[in-house]
Amino acid sequence: MSVIRFENVTKIYDGQPVLDDLSLEVGESELKIVLGGSGSGKTTLLKLVLGLARPESGRVVIFGQDITNLKETELMPLRGRIGMVFQEGALFDSLTVAENVGYRLTERGELSLEAIDREVRKVLGFVGLEQAYSKLPAELSGGMKKRVAIGRALVGQPEIMLFDESTAGLDPITSRTICELVLKLRDIEKVSAIFVTHDLNTAMSLADEKAVEEDGRVEFLPTASDSASGTSFIMLENGAILFEGGKEELLNSGNPYIREFLD
Repeated sequence: MSVIRFENVTKIYDGQPVLDDLSLEVGESELKIVLGGSGSGKTTLLKLVLGLARPESGRVVIFGQDITNLKETELMPLRGRIGMVFQEGALFDSLTVAENVGYRLTERGELSLEAIDREVRKVLGFVGLEQAYSKLPAELSGGMKKRVAIGRALVGQPEIMLFDESTAGLDPITSRTICELVLKLRDIEKVSAIFVTHDLNTAMSLADEKAVEEDGRVEFLPTASDSASGTSFIMLENGAILFEGGKEELLNSGNPYIREFLD
């Protein structure tokens, strides 16, 4: 069953199609990695999933519901089931890590402060930042800020996660940490995700490995095949899907644009 489905979606900005008759699906517990050059429509795709942008034609279906023409009030319950990690992190500078992570729960006003604190501590444990509970964003490294942003998106146990260039500008060790978090979400938490990136090393790791939990410990093991990884790729060019498939198909493609991008 697909949790995200685009049906012949066209989105136009300033008279130019950013997405052109695009159709795709993301299944349960599937990770879809979206590649493409600047202006190819990657971030617009994420905005359409959240209902922050509306297509000129076609349908966007989330959790089986057509959201194309829903009002803002009708979109709010659906957005509560989706986590978004923005490219720059978008943390509140004046709030502590704990306050940033728990912000959405505090705004809703549905839980007690004790319940919010328990959820925040649980999420910070998942992203490995328990020790940063009381710190301000200015006291964090770039990688820690990205992990806080992921933690904030995870509050409320979303069924879909959207990542917009989440490893951009990070060193290899920190990028690896983010990669491991995404693998844990896919394989252990069974979260569906779209991961927009230019980082080919991270993209290939997400296709090559799986997270396995045993006796409370998580290991990252190689996958036997594309089909076993739970990850597939999309390459966008000029708002259309140029390629869709597994890692091996992508690496062996003879398309000149894909070859140039990979090289």
